[in-house]
Amino acid sequence: MQVTVESTSPVTRKVFFEIPAEHVDAEIEKAFAGIQKKAKLQGFRPGKAPLHLIKRTYSDTMRDEVMRRFYEKTLFKALDEHKIEPLDSPTIESDILEQGKPFKYSALVEIMPDVQIKDYAGLQVTKEIFVLNPDSITGEIKRMQENMAQLVPLDEGATVENGHIVTIDYSFSIAGFPGDDTSEEDAELEVGSNRMVPEFERQLVGMTCGDTKDISVTLPEGYPSLEAVGKQAVFQVTLKEIKRKDLPELDDDFAQQLGDYETMDQLRTQMEGYLRKQETDRIENDLKESVIQELINKNPLEVPKTLVKRQLDYMLENLKNRLKSQRMSMEMMGLDDDGFRLRFRASAEDKVKGGLLLMALVEKEEIAVNDDDLTERYEQISAGNPDMLGRIREYYTSNANARNALASEIKEDKAIRFLLEKAVITEIEAVEQKAD
Repeated sequence: MQVTVESTSPVTRKVFFEIPAEHVDAEIEKAFAGIQKKAKLQGFRPGKAPLHLIKRTYSDTMRDEVMRRFYEKTLFKALDEHKIEPLDSPTIESDILEQGKPFKYSALVEIMPDVQIKDYAGLQVTKEIFVLNPDSITGEIKRMQENMAQLVPLDEGATVENGHIVTIDYSFSIAGFPGDDTSEEDAELEVGSNRMVPEFERQLVGMTCGDTKDISVTLPEGYPSLEAVGKQAVFQVTLKEIKRKDLPELDDDFAQQLGDYETMDQLRTQMEGYLRKQETDRIENDLKESVIQELINKNPLEVPKTLVKRQLDYMLENLKNRLKSQRMSMEMMGLDDDGFRLRFRASAEDKVKGGLLLMALVEKEEIAVNDDDLTERYEQISAGNPDMLGRIREYYTSNANARNALASEIKEDKAIRFLLEKAVITEIEAVEQKAD
């Protein structure tokens, strides 16, 4: 058997196989003999049909069986001998299997790239200067007030206004795009929140309970099916219920309902600390993302499609879980699975690139994890709960796979800190940061 390997890209290898004609003939005869023992042909007892009839009747079955045998016997053995570690199932292309002729086939496999990291010291990044906006505190308290609002059903005859919570049944269709059709029952929506297409929400205003209405909208930029952007879509809507929000007064009683507070001033002080931490965490996360992006810019590399797909699957599942916890759906955001994958593919690619480069940095700089690092991470996960800390420590101590995954996370965090320690960081005003 002849085996040759072609490097088709930094992340793909194509392996060519040629199996000699005598091996092909031997396997064909072996396959027909096996089929003959079990075959049932009309007019013959099982296993007694003549071989020429077996060959005429079961030629396709024979080909499938022989080709499968060749793949099993040759493919993974050759990959192992050439030290090729596929990330996913190979893509097979083959000639037609024929008696008296060599059998040729090829296997295209994706592999991890060989990452040679460079130019990672002195990366130039910007960092937003933290400024606490008093309006943020007011806005957070307003959000808490909204969350504590009582939803009061309105009487029959009431009409929808912005800010009302409505319950609707709807179906959605676009002429010429049957794959985008969808429907939902008992969907709850705050009119004017723009959680769905704004033009759709505006046309709910003025409806009354029991009304059924066709609402035509022009699909906006960002709709998942790019070909459908600008097209007319139709919502068939039945309005089932209208509720208004009854907001509580922002007084000391309100503060006392939210926790260990006596006054609104205490609540505002707590909210200031919370928002200060939230914003400083956001700025730090933005800085980390910036230094990783700059590392990617300095180290361009091709990444396997398999890893990008896995990252997209992970991101999509996370989004669906978050939306479900908020009683929302992909459809309510004007997205479907394919649209999400198209819109966030570049982001997923960058996450894969960043992960591979950080792994390469860990190896090059010999970044390690010790027991103190693990203990610190256990304490972070437990959030100061002693009972939880013991269970977390026991879980990771007894589960090698989980402990190795946690160690990899810690190494990645250390690699990012290493980059930031070596980086040139310029502090800028928030307005400048947003303008970039």
